[in-house]
Amino acid sequence: MLFSNILLAYDGSKASNKAFDRAIELVQATPDATLTVIHAFDFPRIFIGEGLAPIPASVNKEYYDLAEQTVEEVKKRLVEAGVNGDAQLVQGSPSQIILEYAKEKGSDIIVIGSRGLGGIREFVLGSVSHNVVQNARIPVLVVK
Repeated sequence: MLFSNILLAYDGSKASNKAFDRAIELVQATPDATLTVIHAFDFPRIFIGEGLAPIPASVNKEYYDLAEQTVEEVKKRLVEAGVNGDAQLVQGSPSQIILEYAKEKGSDIIVIGSRGLGGIREFVLGSVSHNVVQNARIPVLVVK
């Protein structure tokens, strides 16, 4: 089965870099295939008891700047690989963003790393890749 509209969820982690390489292979194996890379990021939230603690604007700016830098690096890598692709920065809950984006754009496969940069949150809330696999209506390739 060949895929022509490939969506890669990328966060800069080791697993997502492996997923990037696999997505490039998929695109190169299919004439006229396109690759869209999305970097879904969310601003940090700190809960204190029942409430949400304010995050300094400088911290949010650092998160956004890092996210923008990540997308620029992906764009360079796409050009270097010589594939037909684009990279987008999308703000929001990563698993929800990935699923909505795939549906909106008519993606026929989602490629995602098995472990992201989530850290301890991943164990509490469930990993992004797990949520994507459970809720996607299209094939999901999870790369270890």
